[in-house]
Amino acid sequence: MQQVIEDFNSGRYYRSGRLSQHLLWLACGAGVAGLLAFRALIALSPLVGLAAVLANPGLRQALPRYWRNGAALRAAVLVAFLVLSGLYTSQWATWRHELYRSLTWLAVPLAFTLAVPLSRPQRLAVGALFVLSVAGVGLFTTLQYLLNPTHANEAIRMGQNMQAVTGTFHIAFGIMLAQAFFWGLLLRRSPLAGRVLRGALLLAAVAIGLTLHVLAYRTGLLVLYAGLLAWAGRLLLRRNLVGGLLLLAGVALVPWLAYRTLNSVQQRVGATLHDVAQYTQGQDINEYSLAQRLAAVETAGTIIRENWLLGVGPADAYAAMLDQYSWRDFGLRPENRVNVHNQYLSTLVGGGVVGLALWLAVLLWPLAPPAARRNPYVVVFIFTQAVAMLVVDILSLQISLNLFVFGYGFVVVAAETAQLGPKQEPVLP
Repeated sequence: MQQVIEDFNSGRYYRSGRLSQHLLWLACGAGVAGLLAFRALIALSPLVGLAAVLANPGLRQALPRYWRNGAALRAAVLVAFLVLSGLYTSQWATWRHELYRSLTWLAVPLAFTLAVPLSRPQRLAVGALFVLSVAGVGLFTTLQYLLNPTHANEAIRMGQNMQAVTGTFHIAFGIMLAQAFFWGLLLRRSPLAGRVLRGALLLAAVAIGLTLHVLAYRTGLLVLYAGLLAWAGRLLLRRNLVGGLLLLAGVALVPWLAYRTLNSVQQRVGATLHDVAQYTQGQDINEYSLAQRLAAVETAGTIIRENWLLGVGPADAYAAMLDQYSWRDFGLRPENRVNVHNQYLSTLVGGGVVGLALWLAVLLWPLAPPAARRNPYVVVFIFTQAVAMLVVDILSLQISLNLFVFGYGFVVVAAETAQLGPKQEPVLP
């Protein structure tokens, strides 16, 4: 402690870059805590990250890295497109709010490009914190379910979901659970992870799998099983027939066992099929969330056909949906006329083909370099988010936006930063 105080007083703490690195580490910890429980930290985390940039003693020499980091620049282009959409927006208040929200697309990539990079042990600590924290919240939420399963199952039968005990929205929490499952299995392979940590990460992955099935989170289960199928396919392509076939058998067997043994899964499957039937048969869908989403997809399709090039403007997307509902409302009450729950369709509504191309560049271009495709953390992040976007409009929800941008900076931007100079730390353990 005395040495730390002396280093701080003498300026060595700043000149060595440890101040910048520790501030970035603090920002990452605050980001994890903010995603799960303490919402105020979501806003503070990017600010601490910017402080880490300013505390970098080699900032002037590091500045060219930002202009060479494709992931960071593509995130900035999204903000630029939103700014330009102001030329044809009609929802000025919404546009200003969206512009304010989009600043995180600038702050987070800046932090992971220009601050002193985290060391491998520090990155392992952040990853383990995320996995273990998500698993812990999942276990406590499962315990809450078990205390009153009858009430919870009745809610599931009506198409509702249990929120996390910390109040995290169930869709975002389901995505976190699925991602943490794969992060846990990957982080166990780190040579820096000791026996205790490897055991804890394995137990966390098992706990997360149980949580997803007991609580029957549809989005989380979709991401989980899509990832497992992709993993099995990768094993088979590498001619690991035993591993691939065993994983495929597990992917088939576990859902069947869950359906046979868990009332929550039975209720979720029944509610989902009933939801779809209500929509396809033209019945009243006011109390059925999935049917409302299907109606939103049809509504969005009409808008896209009429505004296919530039869309109606990101800030005008929901207003356009409401206007289209006024022509065909599917019998929905005003409060049940939902936005489209699909990021790709939502982007087409707001930004047209141009906006979708920019978004796909942010999402998929990082996989273009062969080195990125060999990085399992980059592949898992992009794949899980791409699957979730089929059923979630992540940019419209603050929590899911923060989850994406934090992961994008921590994994994708940092991976490209690590390739820009020999002195950069590897992106993940």
